[in-house]
Amino acid sequence: MSKSVSDYFDDMSYGPAPEADTEARAWLKRHGSTFGHFINGEFRASGSGRTFDTFEPATGAKLATLAHGEAADVDAAVAAARKAQAAWAKLPGHQRARHLYALARMIQRHARLIAVVEAIDNGKPVRETRDIDVPLAARHFYHHAGWAQLQETEFADQQPVGVIGQIIPWNFPFLMLAWKVAPALALGNTVVLKPAEFTSLTALLFAELAAAAGLPAGVLNVVTGEGDTGALIVEHQGVDKIAFTGSTDVGRVIRERTAGSGKSLTLELGGKSPFIVFDDADLDGAVEGVVDAIWFNQGQVCCAGSRILVQEGVADRFHAKLDRRLQTLRVGQPLDKCIDMAAIVAPVQLARIEKLVKQGVEEGGTLYQSDCELPVGGSFFRPTLIANVQPTSIVATEEIFGPVAVSMTFRTPDEALQLANHSRYGLAASVWSETIGLALNVAAKLSAGVVWVNATNMFDASAGFGGKKESGFGREGGREGAYEYLKPKAWTNAKLRADITTPALKTTQGDFAAPVIDRTAKLFIGGKQARPDGNYNRPILSPKGKVVGEVGEGNRKDIRNAVAAAQAASGWSSATAHNRAQILYYIAENLSAREDEFAARIAAQTGRSAASAKAEVEASISRLFTYGAWADKYEGLIHTPPLRGVALALPEPQGVAGVICSPEAPLLGFISLVAPLIAVGNRVVAVPSEVHPLSATDFYSVLETSDVPAGAVNIVTGSAMELGKALATHNDVDALWAFGSPALAAMSEKASAGNLKRVFTDYGKAIDWMDPAQAEGPLFLRKATDIKNVWIPYGE
Repeated sequence: MSKSVSDYFDDMSYGPAPEADTEARAWLKRHGSTFGHFINGEFRASGSGRTFDTFEPATGAKLATLAHGEAADVDAAVAAARKAQAAWAKLPGHQRARHLYALARMIQRHARLIAVVEAIDNGKPVRETRDIDVPLAARHFYHHAGWAQLQETEFADQQPVGVIGQIIPWNFPFLMLAWKVAPALALGNTVVLKPAEFTSLTALLFAELAAAAGLPAGVLNVVTGEGDTGALIVEHQGVDKIAFTGSTDVGRVIRERTAGSGKSLTLELGGKSPFIVFDDADLDGAVEGVVDAIWFNQGQVCCAGSRILVQEGVADRFHAKLDRRLQTLRVGQPLDKCIDMAAIVAPVQLARIEKLVKQGVEEGGTLYQSDCELPVGGSFFRPTLIANVQPTSIVATEEIFGPVAVSMTFRTPDEALQLANHSRYGLAASVWSETIGLALNVAAKLSAGVVWVNATNMFDASAGFGGKKESGFGREGGREGAYEYLKPKAWTNAKLRADITTPALKTTQGDFAAPVIDRTAKLFIGGKQARPDGNYNRPILSPKGKVVGEVGEGNRKDIRNAVAAAQAASGWSSATAHNRAQILYYIAENLSAREDEFAARIAAQTGRSAASAKAEVEASISRLFTYGAWADKYEGLIHTPPLRGVALALPEPQGVAGVICSPEAPLLGFISLVAPLIAVGNRVVAVPSEVHPLSATDFYSVLETSDVPAGAVNIVTGSAMELGKALATHNDVDALWAFGSPALAAMSEKASAGNLKRVFTDYGKAIDWMDPAQAEGPLFLRKATDIKNVWIPYGE
């Protein structure tokens, strides 16, 4: 019996409100539901003829047949991108801006078609694709059209990277395309894009629309395929940068495979983001925040607020409210505009979610699930909460990537921070409190690239997005994201540094004069001179083979001790910028008082003239002044995204940084790397020039008399490769700067994949340390920091 209008008013039940898919199906039909790669401005079949099928998550029905990218296809796409790149980069910024503006307008004109294709292909609700994904994608092209227009003035010292390989995930196929393609094209690069094998259709639709909008052939290329196709792009020698969004495990493999290649790398990886609710929070608002944090997009969001931390005093009330809200959520077909959740992307992902939830309950969690009716067929899962989990439970530590939140309680803000930061991930976090001072204090201490205050899952093209730790490195969006697609002009023509050979030891016959009192330089760890663990030393020779001193032969244990000392010096990171500036000036002052002594030591080690050695010392003093000046001036920005609120872009120190100094410029090379790191609050474990380390070991006496806190700077002498490997593999080292040989660069990048620390290296290219354009300034400060974006909505 059909319901009357009055019946609907009595029970307030929802009826279906389906979005028409006529145009989307017609687009598929025009292509015969079969698509080739989009290379050099046209669709073409795979060279091998190999294909694969893609399916609708909501029904399991076949949707289309796609070309599978092989080596020849990737070669063709890279060649097209390479051919187009020089001409595209030479266009005036205004011309590229007009192209991006045209792409933004094209997205807006075809917004409904894109939204429906995305919903069918991915399984997400059309309400989300229509109201969030597609408008935000257009916003990215508009925003980056502005950077193209301003490139000549705002990035005058930078140039495009070249050909960019981009690999995007299946959870936000069209939005992720915009996040990556818009900045790459805006700044003069060309693109080879591989969409996820589950969700390739909107990328192909966009390529078709881009061609219609007049984008030159070869500027954007789309190669479809599975994981092996992505691997071909990653390893292709004609690709200058890889931008990857996906799982941490795959990100780690990409780091290893690109090690030493010179490819720039941006990794936006997994997360297990904390959602912290304090006892003074608006609990009803926080409950709605949870809905947006974990049940938006079926929880298939890398920054989903999947770990709910609730203050003990309000936990029962909060969970009761959350359970009531959970029961109101509706799961249905993607094109129904009256549902909250739709389909999981594929059966394999559904099976993983089911397995992890079962394991979480077996480990003692309390299961809450919506009683909603699930559609028949397809891949669907109920909105789920697992309460009372332990911090070590698998559901509290592993990214489930489904509509599953876990909950635990805390008593104090410090305990909340401990629980929140107790994760190998560091992508995002939400803080809920009506006390703004408490919220911002906690936000500053969270190990996350993005923090939302009394909000969640807020994004904009003007504000960078990216993580820390095993959530990857690099930023997408904003000025900081633009730099990911640029490289410094000053480094463009750098040549490989010449090998510095160690001269043969020249022995001399002793006489009856009193021997020189031994002054073997020790290591410098935790503010104290320390003997090397192995009790071995190495002679340091002049170019003529004469012994000019000895230093300790550091080993892995010495690195371990130095890292522990650096970790204990966390007060340096929380010191005021003014205090750090004053100490850098003080270091320069004390070095200046010993200028002749340090110049003599440089000359003795290197055989250079007295004038050249003195010039290096003077440049070192100047460089210390430079970073003393920058220490309290390298500040953040206030973004004004299109909402009632602001996003604070705050530069943060990376933490403990390892530094492998270049073999040349024994004092200036050391200071040029250590000074920018400590200026912004990092603590450093430095390995000085392997062949000329005495300038650095002399320098620790300057540090001892310059109020540098114990552990802020540590010096371990020895083999660059061996000590560099110890730093690269150490999980408590957050960043590594490696300047030396190509082999050192390759080892550092590959060995760093363990905890995905950010590596800054010269790939064996010689840096002119005397040239400020190459060796000092914002480039080094950007590498020394991560940008944390703290979103603060305001108003009623």
